[in-house]
Amino acid sequence: MAFWDRLGTNGNVEDRRGLGGAVGGLGLGGLALVVALNFLGGGDFSTLLPTLLKQLGQVQSATSYNAADFEGADSYEVFASTVLGSNDQMWERIFAENSLTYEPPTLVLFRGATPSSCGGADADVGPHYCPTDRTIYLDETFFDELEARFGATGGDVAEAYVIAHEVGHHVQHLLGVSDQVARSRSNDASIRLELQADCYAGLWVNSIRDLGVFEPGEVREAIDAAATVGDDRIQRTTTGRVNPETWTHGSSAERVQWFTTGYETGSVKACDTFN
Repeated sequence: MAFWDRLGTNGNVEDRRGLGGAVGGLGLGGLALVVALNFLGGGDFSTLLPTLLKQLGQVQSATSYNAADFEGADSYEVFASTVLGSNDQMWERIFAENSLTYEPPTLVLFRGATPSSCGGADADVGPHYCPTDRTIYLDETFFDELEARFGATGGDVAEAYVIAHEVGHHVQHLLGVSDQVARSRSNDASIRLELQADCYAGLWVNSIRDLGVFEPGEVREAIDAAATVGDDRIQRTTTGRVNPETWTHGSSAERVQWFTTGYETGSVKACDTFN
């Protein structure tokens, strides 16, 4: 367990975990498809999710949770807020150094499903960033599925990597990179967008590695998470076949490579995956 309290930061977190679900889930059968296409957000997610929900004939369903269990800031909310705040702190500095103004995102914690400006956030889709409302959506229970179904090692550092990756998509949105990629309609550019977000996650880990946050070997959790969500590994796990022509986020090796690039160099320029 990393020593997150040593960061002393806080981000904008909205806890909806006690509100229950509003949008019916895709179910485990639909998880493989959606994760393979959209895990960790980015690209044209905002248009794809509503289409999937319509095609699969989703209906409203209620998933109830005990709201009292989430009163006040529990340990997970504090963790998410701390990690988000630390990412914000790094990007505020980087933006300021380039005479730019950084606008922090909001992170919504939920369970089951919750409304969003991108058509609704569902647990099966996984953590993702919605550019319309500049918000990251995170169902904490998704990580249990990631471990059970895709063999991820898990751990708080792996989950922190995911949050940092989504903040990377927020940065890309602020800089207009996401819009440029969307206009290009290039699958290669979409993959490069994802790999850059991985590099940005590594950049954040680099920014805090001398603060005594991580115990020996813990950064390996983030590297393992990056490998777990490679397109080749997801395809092999869910279908038994690997088809590079349908990749959307890059291979396990590529995701690890770019996370490591950010982590080892600590350089934003080194994260230019488009050149």
